[in-house]
Amino acid sequence: CAVHKGCSPTSYKCANGKCVNKVNPECDGIKDCKDGSDEMRCCGTRPRKRAKIVGGTDAQAGSWPWQVSLQMERYGHVCGASLVGTRWLLSAAHCFQDSDAIYSDARAWRAFLGMRVMNTASNAAATRQIRRIVQHAQYDQFTSDYDIALLELSAPVFFNDLVQPVCVPAPSHAFTSGTTCFVTGWGVLTEEELATLLQEATVSIISHKTCNKMYDDAVTPRMICAGNIQGGVDACQGDSGGPLVCLERGRRWFLAGIVSWGEGCARQNRPGVYTQVIKFTDWIHQQTKGQV
Repeated sequence: CAVHKGCSPTSYKCANGKCVNKVNPECDGIKDCKDGSDEMRCCGTRPRKRAKIVGGTDAQAGSWPWQVSLQMERYGHVCGASLVGTRWLLSAAHCFQDSDAIYSDARAWRAFLGMRVMNTASNAAATRQIRRIVQHAQYDQFTSDYDIALLELSAPVFFNDLVQPVCVPAPSHAFTSGTTCFVTGWGVLTEEELATLLQEATVSIISHKTCNKMYDDAVTPRMICAGNIQGGVDACQGDSGGPLVCLERGRRWFLAGIVSWGEGCARQNRPGVYTQVIKFTDWIHQQTKGQV
């Protein structure tokens, strides 16, 4: 598409190809594109949200309406995911990686949406089977690079107070270091036990440079780090594939990362490493044929 004057990689591209130089104009309640495309199909709202909670605590019902629990009959909850459209979930490729085709078989999985209490199907607002799993072709299980997968649901879900999509950020979206964001999941509370109530924790975005110092340059450009450098708050096993979300102007939540890896849980100088969603916006649109 035509490059307009003042169109840089950090500019937001409208549907008509024109560029806007404002930082993060999507869904902020102001029409910045002449064609209104920056305010179309807005997402990331929490209709039921009232209370504010900080630091690894039980989430209220409907607090994180895009949070999905991915379960297998034999194992129960295995990974998290985020609802990004009526029939699409976003998760981590490593959740579906295995040698004997147990985890990579779409038929083995069920998605539980709008759920807060773990392992009681009656607590889910909706359940769906998975039609197919689209892992990123460049996913590398040894470096965790390109750790992203899309799951197509067997049937679309209807959005309501408990089930809402999170916003997929434009490639130009900036999540600056120091921003306070949230990671949510039913992952283990200590390095042993699984949570029954959805947990939420505040974490700060950590710059790429700082993070690479802590992880000896294992952090690729497709990753983003968040945590509390002191430790104590973090995502953990069972949160894999789940969302790292940040609140933007216009009171909408954007998916900054997908829980990918880290060393242990909440250890000092070992922040969580997430798949950086802005690097995959185009891939997501291609794979979902523009449904997201």
